[in-house]
Amino acid sequence: MKFQGSDQYVATPDLMLAVNAAATLQRPLLIKGEPGTGKTMLAEEVAKALGMPLLQWHIKSTTKAQQGLYEYDAVSRLRDSQLSGIEGAEKVRNIENYIVKGVLWQAFTADEPVVLLIDEIDKADIEFPNDLLREIDRMEFYVYETRTLVKAKHRPLVVITSNNEKELPDAFLRRCFFHYIKFPDPATMQRIVDVHFPDIKSELLSAAMRTFFDVRNLPGLKKKPSTSELLDWLRLLVAEDIEAAAVASKDDKVSVPPMVGALLKNEQDLTLFEKLVFMQRNNR
Repeated sequence: MKFQGSDQYVATPDLMLAVNAAATLQRPLLIKGEPGTGKTMLAEEVAKALGMPLLQWHIKSTTKAQQGLYEYDAVSRLRDSQLSGIEGAEKVRNIENYIVKGVLWQAFTADEPVVLLIDEIDKADIEFPNDLLREIDRMEFYVYETRTLVKAKHRPLVVITSNNEKELPDAFLRRCFFHYIKFPDPATMQRIVDVHFPDIKSELLSAAMRTFFDVRNLPGLKKKPSTSELLDWLRLLVAEDIEAAAVASKDDKVSVPPMVGALLKNEQDLTLFEKLVFMQRNNR
């Protein structure tokens, strides 16, 4: 079955091609792009569209690759060994009671193929991707505590996202199919908005879209507003029944839109934006 997007996720032809190519090659799909461009949601929608379960591993700065495989809970075993009685002794004797299965283990031993999301891999230590090379490549790993080899029943469709905060190792990149999600152009953005706001007033949407791209194209912004921020802003405009005239840029000049805090998320950008609007008004 091929991924062809869904009613809730607007996928461009090149993105659909990337998903299907990764599945055909049986390689992880590495997705990069600006925050808010739908990288994490892609895995969710692929799982829904293909009728596959979704397992998610959200990476933090402290995450270690071993945690995705399994962890040996030695502390609990030591505590239980101090308990009296036959039941406690039996539990301690069986080391498998203290092996905590990670997300990769769950994906490998699932009874049906799954979509495995490894989200924001660039948050972890630089050695994190390298530590997973063999397991993702060979679809197996060894549990030293129990002396058993865990092999994948089915190869999962692995989706890996990155915000490009760190460079990933070349050896890891060679094993992935790469796709960069470009920021949506106005036509694609219109399709995305239509999915979330099918009944929005056309005048309000037109004004909001124009203002959004005006703001996004301002030079010097530290953090440009993303798709998710546009959707949040539109949700506020609809909830507060804001009229199009209050949102639109006037005379090809950028004006301060209502609830601009939904678009600009730091004081530097907000100050820059307000100064630019002030200068434009004074030059009229």
